[in-house]
Amino acid sequence: MGSKCNAFPSLLVLAGTIMMMVATGAMAASIDYADALSKSILFFEGQRSGKLPSNQRMTWRKDSALRDGSDIGMDLVGGYYDAGDNVKFNFPMAFTVTTLAWSVIEFGQSMGSEQQNALDAVRWGSDYLLKSTSVPDVVVGVVGDPNGDHSCWERPEDMDTPRTTYVVNKTSPGTEVAAETAAALAASSIAFRGSDDKYSEQLLARARQVFDFADKYQGSYNTSIGPGACPFYCDFSGYVDELLWGAAWLYKATNEDYYWNYLKRNINHLEFITPLDINGNPFVGAGYFEFGWDSKTAGINVLVSQRLMNDPSNADPFVSNADKFVCSILPDSPTKSVSYSPGGLLFKPGGSNMQHATSLSFLLIVYARYMRDAKKEVHCDNVVANPDMLIKVAKGQTDYILGNNPLGMSYMVGFGQKFPQKIHHRGSTLPSIDSHPQHMGCRDGDQYFKSDKPNINELTGALVGGPAEDDSFKDTRLDVSQSEPTTYLNSPFVGVLAYFKASP
Repeated sequence: MGSKCNAFPSLLVLAGTIMMMVATGAMAASIDYADALSKSILFFEGQRSGKLPSNQRMTWRKDSALRDGSDIGMDLVGGYYDAGDNVKFNFPMAFTVTTLAWSVIEFGQSMGSEQQNALDAVRWGSDYLLKSTSVPDVVVGVVGDPNGDHSCWERPEDMDTPRTTYVVNKTSPGTEVAAETAAALAASSIAFRGSDDKYSEQLLARARQVFDFADKYQGSYNTSIGPGACPFYCDFSGYVDELLWGAAWLYKATNEDYYWNYLKRNINHLEFITPLDINGNPFVGAGYFEFGWDSKTAGINVLVSQRLMNDPSNADPFVSNADKFVCSILPDSPTKSVSYSPGGLLFKPGGSNMQHATSLSFLLIVYARYMRDAKKEVHCDNVVANPDMLIKVAKGQTDYILGNNPLGMSYMVGFGQKFPQKIHHRGSTLPSIDSHPQHMGCRDGDQYFKSDKPNINELTGALVGGPAEDDSFKDTRLDVSQSEPTTYLNSPFVGVLAYFKASP
């Protein structure tokens, strides 16, 4: 990409950034990032499945799904429910663990006393992923029949829908879920180094095994486990990105040439993949610019670039593609591929938009830190971006999410004076076991779902899907894309908040 280095484009960038951030002002100065960080981590306790520990802080949640895996003779108790339902989807759960571990790796030292809570949240997921990979050449994909679960509005503590286990193996491969699991285990192994070395070694050894399985037996879990994956978490971007993502994390964890050579040998394969949307149409804005539970491409390039910015012989295409990602986000970039609401929130196509705001903000901050270390700038044609510009964009997103927006609403439950009250979440909507110990059946929760009253239990720290592109927000359980929380909205935001806690 060409560049023209003179003062005028820099002034344009600065002016555009200031205009975008002008509303930050006094309100942003008063945002308590430390409180938001604490609550963003606490949220994961509300999503826990299994036998809850004695130090459980979100006490309206109780034990649930204590026989998971029994249908195939495995112990699969534990892990996280992905969102407002009671299914354990391992593909997005593994991505949640990967990004939560990455948050600890990058920003753990800025978390203070919350670092241990963050590690506990990582371990709750990584323990489950170890169980999910305990049988050689088998990886669990989903626990719980999604169609049966979604037909009921039921507390996780009560659920009596089928807890079917869906697995991938040699004859029915699922490369994307296996490789993402390998990435999660490798990232978690780094997060626990120095605090629990034995556990770290166990995670890394399993990550190697699972990656080898994912690479040797290739195929999509869309086909292998069908109704367990689709239409809920179909893989629309293919599984090559997960293989490279897994290799990138194993390279970071081991520094071994095998994984680096795997990356170099296969990275260009991503250029020949055209991701599809849920209707089977080519997905606009994919490729270098995507990072989420489905597509990992931007994350791969950012992660690997840390070692390559001062190594020109190996930098391409990783660093150049990471630069393209940055240029796709910056508001003043001529190659911007995202849009921004009038109030300044980043938007990409698809539902649950807040996942883009949190995950892409995380990448911007991480890449800005790498840029600072390498004394690097990014050239977006005639726009020159320094690390501070990336941080300002991420801060604008963060402050919008926490209440600096046209509605003055925080999109984190329990944070600030005004936040969503009627989120799409079964456990939060229904009375707790403490107040209603009697069993509630499949349809017994309908009256609570349809009620106009606020949810009974506060799912503190949950981020919801967020407002529409005109900054409007419907605080109703009926609008799933706006009101449902998910674990992968929060996991990268933990790192973002830790950064701004230390550098407000």
